[in-house]
Amino acid sequence: MYGLFNTFIVQYKKFIIFLERKSQMSSLPLIVKYLIVAFVSMVPIVELRGAIPIAEGLGLNIFIYYPIAIIFNMLPVPIIYLFARKVLEWGKDKKIIGKFFTWCLEKGEKGGEKLKATAGNKGIFFALLLFVGIPLPGTGAWTGTLAASFLNLDFKTSVSAVALGVILAGIIMSLGSKFVAVLGWPGLIAIITVILVAILISVFIGKKKKK
Repeated sequence: MYGLFNTFIVQYKKFIIFLERKSQMSSLPLIVKYLIVAFVSMVPIVELRGAIPIAEGLGLNIFIYYPIAIIFNMLPVPIIYLFARKVLEWGKDKKIIGKFFTWCLEKGEKGGEKLKATAGNKGIFFALLLFVGIPLPGTGAWTGTLAASFLNLDFKTSVSAVALGVILAGIIMSLGSKFVAVLGWPGLIAIITVILVAILISVFIGKKKKK
């Protein structure tokens, strides 16, 4: 829970300078604002986790920006699954791009190992879904799809799990952004603190009952 909250803060603050120029951005045509959201949703690592706070900061309609962020976050997924691993392996020894490609390969391999260690072979679908859906550092559609290709999961399973994960991540980021917009950071921190305390109490009570 703390990791989730921390990731949300990092993603939100990453664009704080961008959002502070909201008065300047307000003069942009509405279509341009939605195009910004679409573009950011496709960017590796940032994805819709960064796009949704931007959309909220620009005052866009959630019923429009949410599906846009989902669709454009998913657009690169089939390409990543089919070609990314081959391209990365081809470029890992090249002078200029070698280091970055090697880093991407390592991310994919580590992601795959993490999924397999967590879920084994039977629960891999749900593990991949949660890996993409819970907005923690190093997760997301790009990393999740690459990890699935390293695990040799079939195309349908991989894309389905990643799609559901992206939808889940979108819900989490949208709700978080709304809470921040309405309650501010102190209000969001208070809510998360209450949830954490409730979880700790339930765990403590559960342990006592077992004894």
